[in-house]
Amino acid sequence: MARLRCPEEPGVALHLVRRGGAAEPAAALARLRDAAAEHRCPVHAYVLMGSHLHLLATPGTRDAASRMLLALGGEVDATPVIAPRYLLACMRYIELNPVRAGIVRRPAQYPWSSYRANALGLADALVTPHPWYFALGRTPQARCAAWRARTRG
Repeated sequence: MARLRCPEEPGVALHLVRRGGAAEPAAALARLRDAAAEHRCPVHAYVLMGSHLHLLATPGTRDAASRMLLALGGEVDATPVIAPRYLLACMRYIELNPVRAGIVRRPAQYPWSSYRANALGLADALVTPHPWYFALGRTPQARCAAWRARTRG
């Protein structure tokens, strides 16, 4: 089973980092999507990079994140995300990873992240918005605009 380096508490969001890239990102996303649904571990933000994967997820039960990540294997570092301000900063950090790495100039150009769902409102079966994301605006359009402003995307 994938091992997390911190205990999982149901309902507490986790920033999960798995080292090692996915050879086939589309297949990895499909496995992750299925595992997140099966183990009731909503994913709020993600990015698949060549050398690592970042997720922001809220396990619904103890060990849900571990079981979800078993589909991808390996050891995972996990950091609890408790404060609303840090949760949104963590989402931003995750989604801007390809920009910081110099892979793309704008986060919307990178197809293997949740940015398009959170900033543009495009459908992504893996993404479940966090309640603190919903607090960014009263409508989907307002939330997307607020997220784009936060990420300068």
